[in-house]
Amino acid sequence: MEKRIAIVGAGISGLLACKYAMEKGFNPIVFEARSSIGGVWSQTIESTKLQTPISYYRFSDFAWASSVTETFPNHNQVMEYLKSYALHFNILPQIRFSSRVISIDYFTPRSEDFPSWDLWGGTGKPFSPTGKWNITVKVTRHPLMVTQVYEVDFVILCIGKYSDLPNIPDFPINRGPDIFDGKVIHSMDYAAMGGDLASEFIKEKRVTVVGLQKSAVDVAAEVATRNGEGHPCTLLFRRVHWLVPEHFNTVSFQNLNRFSELMVHRPSEGFFLWLLAFLLSPLFWMFTKLVEIYLKWTYPLKKYNMVPEHPFLKQIVSCMSMVIPANFYDRVREGSLILKKAQSFSFCRNGLVLDGEAAVLETDIVIFATGYKSDEKLSNIFTSTFFKNCITGSSAPFYRECIHPRIPQLAILGYSESPSVLYTMEVKSMWLAHFLAGNFKLPPVKEMEDDVMKWEKCNERYAGDGYKRSCVSVLLQIHVNDQLCRDMGCNPRRKRWFLPEMFAAYGPTDYANLTWPG
Repeated sequence: MEKRIAIVGAGISGLLACKYAMEKGFNPIVFEARSSIGGVWSQTIESTKLQTPISYYRFSDFAWASSVTETFPNHNQVMEYLKSYALHFNILPQIRFSSRVISIDYFTPRSEDFPSWDLWGGTGKPFSPTGKWNITVKVTRHPLMVTQVYEVDFVILCIGKYSDLPNIPDFPINRGPDIFDGKVIHSMDYAAMGGDLASEFIKEKRVTVVGLQKSAVDVAAEVATRNGEGHPCTLLFRRVHWLVPEHFNTVSFQNLNRFSELMVHRPSEGFFLWLLAFLLSPLFWMFTKLVEIYLKWTYPLKKYNMVPEHPFLKQIVSCMSMVIPANFYDRVREGSLILKKAQSFSFCRNGLVLDGEAAVLETDIVIFATGYKSDEKLSNIFTSTFFKNCITGSSAPFYRECIHPRIPQLAILGYSESPSVLYTMEVKSMWLAHFLAGNFKLPPVKEMEDDVMKWEKCNERYAGDGYKRSCVSVLLQIHVNDQLCRDMGCNPRRKRWFLPEMFAAYGPTDYANLTWPG
């Protein structure tokens, strides 16, 4: 009997999961809430472009069009690339657009036993003879249409981290947006407007953007460019982060090799690897310090009080490396972009009251670029309170960054972060397809939980209070891919001989044409 696989989301991870499941003979059904593929790329601000060099942001078996010559293509070029990929591998017929998954519910005649299973799902295999998932779907283009329920054998959640459930701070009574005469939105809403509507929305308005992550910096730079000095944009933030130029990312990716990973401690390392990382770690520290010196020399950080208090290394291992928009500090110099630091603020009728400042920051529009409630979004999709608590009740990462040891017959793709999400997600999709095909079993639940706890402790060594479970392998991506290759029965050494194996960068094409049984 054919096993039914459901994939939730048609972003990059959803397309990859579908493509590799199809290669293994499955006929997956993909539910996508929007009317197009692409995930966050289908709805972003006009100035958005890749932070990852094009040679590292590509599918292993599908090249970019020869007409794309930029090192960092814009969002329209990325969308065209994703559409071409979906057409080439005939993925679109598998997708049901405008189909929002409301909830998923696991059921089995032995439901009272599954939390205590020694093996994942009771067997360590992807499918169970009794366990199923019920997926409740709402067709959004037909609001009056009743919800539909699909019964499937395996679920792959590809709902991403940066959409749908915005993170907006709470404010005391009578000090929040409700007393503000202007407009308050999230950067998600600004991106959804599209170029022309967004431009009209902020035209000749005093805009304040809250935050200093990638979306905040991009939105503020775009608003400042559109409105100019006449109506300057204020970028309001609590903590300064390191912002790097585009060419720095190019150099960084060229140095993602096995030698650089020898400088980093890893989970379950033996004495020799521990000693090697200990002896080589000063090189890694020296590199990050040189980056800090270079950024202070390149940009007027001291002049604008933009020197971060934390080291650059901590920001890397917390997955907060951000590319600075072109001419960012030119906008600051000319006065179209104002940088303001404040530990807290509240609203008043005509603007914002900043902590430590007597004068009101008068503004017409406040755009919160304060991220998303990713774990809450993920947990909300489960009907079971037990599964909800599995997501929100632990800071430990997932096994192989996509399997929760206590949630059977389900995988999560697109949650983990890495320098180049597309190619690392592709290797995980290959691994998952291999698992679905029955070519290996998962280890016991206790062994998987021990493994993820080792990853957590390893990452906390470097990240400290910046630790995120979605970002545990940022410094060890080749090592992670080695583990996946071994699980699949593939040779993890992808180069021809020793020197390039050790010192050449690893990228998507190294994992093309992986051979595996079945």
